[in-house]
Amino acid sequence: MPSKQTQESVNGSFDVIMEPQQDSDAPVGRMLIKKQYTGGLSGSGIGQMLSKRTESGTAVYLAIEEFEGSLDGKVGSFTLVHNGIMSAEAQSLEVKILQGSGNGELENISGSMEISQADGGHQYTFSYQLR
Repeated sequence: MPSKQTQESVNGSFDVIMEPQQDSDAPVGRMLIKKQYTGGLSGSGIGQMLSKRTESGTAVYLAIEEFEGSLDGKVGSFTLVHNGIMSAEAQSLEVKILQGSGNGELENISGSMEISQADGGHQYTFSYQLR
């Protein structure tokens, strides 16, 4: 009988540096993202973000981020996919691990991340399963 996998969760914070890129022919913004994670998820993330804000204030962003480091002491890497939408009425953000992207001790990882901002900093709750 296969063992049931349990959902684990870790918390922490991260610092982020965003470097605007110049794409004058494209109708969207593009940035390089560099992150440093501390807490249960410890390591670095690097990626790219595309974003668009309309004249009415509605905005969307999509990003692909490569994480490398450790999670609860297990060393490896995986890809995070970000999808955020904001309007005057509501906002949503979904950050998920790209299925099959885990390497090293994190090879069979799945999960998602919630991000919040407070006092000028970024905090995360990272929920995951390892098979």
